[in-house]
Amino acid sequence: MKSRLKSAVAALALVTALGTFSPVLAQDAAGAPPAAIEVPPLGFVKRTLPNGMDVYTARDTTTSNVTVQVWYRVGSKDDPQDRSGFAHLFEHLMFKATKDFPDETFDRLTEDVGGNNNAFTSDDVTAYHETIPANHLERLIFAEASRLGSLVVDESVFESERDVVKEEYRQGVLANPYGRMRLFLPMLIFQHSPYRRSTIGSIENLDAATIEDVRRFHATYYRPDNAVLIVAGNFDQAELDGWIDRYMAPIANPDRPLEVTDASEPEPTGPREMTVHAPNVPLPAVMRAWPTVPYGHPDRAALTVLDGILSTGESSRMYRSLVYEQQIAAQAGSSPDFSQQAGYLMAQVIMSDGHTVDEGLTAIDAEITKFRDQPVTDAELNEAKNELVADALRGRETIDDRASALGWALINTNDAATADREIAEIQAVTAAEVQRVARRYLTDQRAVTLRYLNADEANPVTAQQTGITAPVTLADLAPVGQVFTLLPEAERAALPATTDPVAPTTPPVADFRLDNGLRVLVVEKDGLPLVSARLNFDAGSGDEAGGKAGVAALTAALLTQGTATRSAPEIATEIEQLGASIGAGSGPDFTNIYANAPANVFPQTVALMADLVRNPAFAQEELDRQRDQTLDGLRVALATPGPVASQAAARVIYGDAAYGAPGSGTLTSIPAITREDVAAFHQHRYRPSEATLVFSGAISETDARALAQSAFGDWRDTNSTAEARVAPLGQPLPPRVVVIDQPGAGQAAVTVALRGVSRTDADYFPLTLGNTLLGGSFTSRLNQEIRIKRGLSYGTRSSLGVRREEGLFTASAQTRNDAAVEVSDLILAEITRLSTTRPTASELTTRQAILTGAFGDSLETVDGLGGLVANLALYDLPMSDLAAYVGKVEAIDGAAVQEAFAAHLPVDRASLVIVGDAARFIDALRAKHPNVEVIPISALNLDNAALR
Repeated sequence: MKSRLKSAVAALALVTALGTFSPVLAQDAAGAPPAAIEVPPLGFVKRTLPNGMDVYTARDTTTSNVTVQVWYRVGSKDDPQDRSGFAHLFEHLMFKATKDFPDETFDRLTEDVGGNNNAFTSDDVTAYHETIPANHLERLIFAEASRLGSLVVDESVFESERDVVKEEYRQGVLANPYGRMRLFLPMLIFQHSPYRRSTIGSIENLDAATIEDVRRFHATYYRPDNAVLIVAGNFDQAELDGWIDRYMAPIANPDRPLEVTDASEPEPTGPREMTVHAPNVPLPAVMRAWPTVPYGHPDRAALTVLDGILSTGESSRMYRSLVYEQQIAAQAGSSPDFSQQAGYLMAQVIMSDGHTVDEGLTAIDAEITKFRDQPVTDAELNEAKNELVADALRGRETIDDRASALGWALINTNDAATADREIAEIQAVTAAEVQRVARRYLTDQRAVTLRYLNADEANPVTAQQTGITAPVTLADLAPVGQVFTLLPEAERAALPATTDPVAPTTPPVADFRLDNGLRVLVVEKDGLPLVSARLNFDAGSGDEAGGKAGVAALTAALLTQGTATRSAPEIATEIEQLGASIGAGSGPDFTNIYANAPANVFPQTVALMADLVRNPAFAQEELDRQRDQTLDGLRVALATPGPVASQAAARVIYGDAAYGAPGSGTLTSIPAITREDVAAFHQHRYRPSEATLVFSGAISETDARALAQSAFGDWRDTNSTAEARVAPLGQPLPPRVVVIDQPGAGQAAVTVALRGVSRTDADYFPLTLGNTLLGGSFTSRLNQEIRIKRGLSYGTRSSLGVRREEGLFTASAQTRNDAAVEVSDLILAEITRLSTTRPTASELTTRQAILTGAFGDSLETVDGLGGLVANLALYDLPMSDLAAYVGKVEAIDGAAVQEAFAAHLPVDRASLVIVGDAARFIDALRAKHPNVEVIPISALNLDNAALR
């Protein structure tokens, strides 16, 4: 959903991934809009195999990669009665063995060679997608055919993956304070359609499933004539056609008709509403929804434009009214959902502290009434179109994006041309059409209302309804077909050989300074007419004074909230009229102001960016507004185990030093920050002589030099001297074991933390490779032990967390509460193993491929390339490191990894933080760690090292 949480809690990333070019209609100085950029068609070629499988291919020689996607026309609407969540569960099983290769081979064929793989399930589709180096394409075609034609599902794999899906449910539904909303809204909107069941299902229905059910589900829906194969990237067409004919074409369909599920929904007969109570809800929320149309309906374009005017961006009606002017909402947004056979438009509001859901409903209704009563303005209409078309194009930058755009069109309309028509249809929408669809669909009689409130003794937690009827029953599924087992190794079909690799290349970086000391880096990229800019300052939370946690984040957030000549609403409108993206964020050491726009309006975008940076007003009313928004965001974060664990871990490692304070501030520090604090931080830390400006994309060094000079050339440092930086990391502290008790938490968040290294440390590369092996990828050791072998978590991760000085290393997982101690033991054991034993040669090779593959992916996008350059500059590293990256990664050996972990990350210095329902695990934890500290979440104090 595109609605945005207003606070600065999430604004910690230094590099923001944006997108591709936008057909902007912003006016030039003469008042005439420039010509819209012509959008080329996706350019896929179709053929249909004799077995009914549709194949779409598009060749692109500008990339060294290829994407392979298989879209199956089966989704959660096809889940049998009492088996909700079944299509999604089966998605997980498709990554296991076939008769010709063992479990986890898909990860070996993708991630271990520098690619990636994933899948998703929605109402109407289950799709599998991989992006790999182009020379591995034949292997992926072979593998996709193998799992379609000969999937192996045994009892142990079935049980393990079912446990993983349960943890996914607990993480997304139970541990998230607003997660239960996704269970109740569909069943309220739809009264007859199987869309009324959630894709994730329920624990009860998952537990009821059997291995026979799974095999019958595969036999029913996983067949060639129910699949679409999409391939895009760098390949030879004749060669690819031959591989598809060899591996896919021989797979036969079963001799029974394909099941087709009716998911249509009759017209609503009147309004409906429901109140749901859930645990640990920090702020009340409300949803108002209206049934609308399916994806292929002619009114979809007008409803999409209406939604854009309603809630896209800070100039949208909902944000402007509920968040900015009335200040009654912490989050306000809307989202259109157009499925294959039905759809709806949903408006959602999380109320600000002290405000009620009835206020939210009144405000939503007021905005919807305006759409019905009067046409939208020309300015609103054009702005929404610009944003929507820009977003659509940004979603097509990579080969994977373009294949996905095609896949959605095919699943929902069975017409590839839909994907190319969508932009023209958006651009053709009129104000009269927007008003017409508002009057037709967004009426009081069609409205559905969901109130979402905190549970208490008087209002217990609302139970999920699991007995929802479905048109498909277990009896409708095909009988179990051939049951496959993994063949003996000598009998398996051999994996095809790889071809010659296509190597990525790194472009040169121009490097110069303006007279005021501003460093400018330019990296030109051929292709799309898109340019991005990043302006970086040495100004982070590590520079904050004691008691002022959050001042760096507030300063960055306020840059877009008014200048000497522009108000916050004017800035939002200008950004969105340009089809640009401009924003700012801060981290521990740096602040980044970023801009991204089509080349034809990039000068105007940079001029606006310069005004925001050089002339912020820091108006008191805007500070008050941002402060309140940040506090609301903190309340939401502090109700969720994962964010609480992250913030507590920093305090445990750095104590009262600046690195230990939450970058977003705390519930006590934010109210204490004054306008003078923000203005002083900007004056002392935002200095051109200590800043770096990075341009990347469709811009030459000559043009970049002129643009930088025009926007920033006459900017000078203030007379004040920048304040000396106090060491932000403090002295090393003894390890601690801390439990933050959150009764009723849906999961426990487990984090192991240590003081790590700086980005410039000599062991950065060995530690980076070791971290990738530990928890930096799906095939990591932590994921193998915790998710794949034991089904204890939906996913694990570790992060080196480098900073300018010693960073924050973490390894973490979320699990059911009673498994928290087991998971913490597993994490500690794997960190120990890396410091005591050398990785195998195979592990090294695959981790090197993962790192170099991710690097190559970054080179293929404008923002990815600019981010690589900016990150070198942030740490004063030479630009030659861009071209040297692959060589440095490939030079790492096992001894270097072990020695680096032993020297920098010994487990005897590790601290452990667990946030969850302590009653479920504290006795077992205390038996292992008698010194454990237990802090009730109601008593948690992130302002000091004691956490009390």
